[in-house]
Amino acid sequence: MTKDPTPQSGSPDKEPASEAQAAQNALGNTERAELATEPNAPGPEPEQEPRPSLGRLFIDNLWAANTFTVTLLSLVLAIVVGAVLMIISDPAVLSTYSYITSRPSDAINSSWTLVSEAYANLFKGSVFDPEAFAGWLDGTNSWQAVLAPISETLTYAAPLVFTGLSVALAFRGGLFNIGAQGQATIGVIMAALAGFLLPLPPGLHLLVAVLAGALGGAIWGFIPGILKARAGAHEVINTIMLNYVATYFLTWLIVQNGVQDPNRTDAISKAVGSSAQLPRLLGDNLRVHAGILLAVLATWAVAWLLNRSTLGFELRAVGANPDAARTAGISVTRTYILIMVFAGILAGLGGSNMVLGSTASALTPLVVAQIGFDGILVALLGRVKPWGVLLAALLFGALQAGGNRMQSYSGISLELVTVLQALIVIFIAAPALVKAIFQLRAARAARLQTSLAKGW
Repeated sequence: MTKDPTPQSGSPDKEPASEAQAAQNALGNTERAELATEPNAPGPEPEQEPRPSLGRLFIDNLWAANTFTVTLLSLVLAIVVGAVLMIISDPAVLSTYSYITSRPSDAINSSWTLVSEAYANLFKGSVFDPEAFAGWLDGTNSWQAVLAPISETLTYAAPLVFTGLSVALAFRGGLFNIGAQGQATIGVIMAALAGFLLPLPPGLHLLVAVLAGALGGAIWGFIPGILKARAGAHEVINTIMLNYVATYFLTWLIVQNGVQDPNRTDAISKAVGSSAQLPRLLGDNLRVHAGILLAVLATWAVAWLLNRSTLGFELRAVGANPDAARTAGISVTRTYILIMVFAGILAGLGGSNMVLGSTASALTPLVVAQIGFDGILVALLGRVKPWGVLLAALLFGALQAGGNRMQSYSGISLELVTVLQALIVIFIAAPALVKAIFQLRAARAARLQTSLAKGW
């Protein structure tokens, strides 16, 4: 039995292909082979991945180590650590932990009561008091009681905005202005002297007093600026020493004839005239004054100076690399002097707020408080950005205003508020620590750390 020499092609269920179809298939295979051998032949287009939804992008960026997330989580950590400090500093609450294994509910309930009441009073004293609002609705108190917490927050925040901007502006220019305290002290001296020594009409008297405060701060900022520019003296050392000089000068000046209140034997000056006082915004019963409006205006002016002006570009260039700026034709000497003068003006305005506003009406040895040193914390918390400084000052003002109520109603030491402020700055200054605790995304954290290393 012989085999058929003609091979059978294809499936037994299909007919063999015709000669024309076979030739066409062979030609197509040849063309595809030639295209594959061409070096510049376009390959098949890769499949595009579907774009993530808006909600997915929001979730991914929310739990990344960006500035907002790190700041928010730093506040959370500070609140948690502050709660622990409240518990261990209260003997009554701490005693419940001695028998926690037998009755754990006592320790939990007492701790929760202490911490919740303390933070509730902190909120009521700085932002909003529901009881005051309910009293306004039923007619037992006025609308001023409702706005009293906000009024106190803005009152404390106004001078901090100026000193925070002073430190931030110098930092953007490559200088560390530790002397905001001394500049604010000279500013408050000049503003007060103009306020009770110059007999001027209202309006003009206020303007002269404010400008006098700015001039005092500018003079005290010019000294370390010219020393840095001409002699290379480090601004940190100079400004620290000038802080002491300004403080002792204030103490000496208060008790001099013509300055000291003739009806007092203690160290207090004459009162600033009412014509030189900043007007109150919400009536005589609330302390918030026009200084907060000047603070917002100063924030806008500094933001415009840094981001929109030629001088701001030169300032940032010198802060980033003085040698490169000098090579590009920028006068580093002139820029250093201008930086410290502008920083002094801002700090001097902050000091003038302390005596021309509602905080005090006369010079005392403690009239400036610690607004210059607190301004350093505000600048760091605000990432040395003008609008960030404004928000940070509002936060610190809220902590100060709410801390007074927290001390009165909850018996919590006012020093704990200072601890909270320090904790917030510590956690914000250590983004790697916050990232490690909350397991934030590493890529975003690396980008944040790079920006911090470059001066924020």
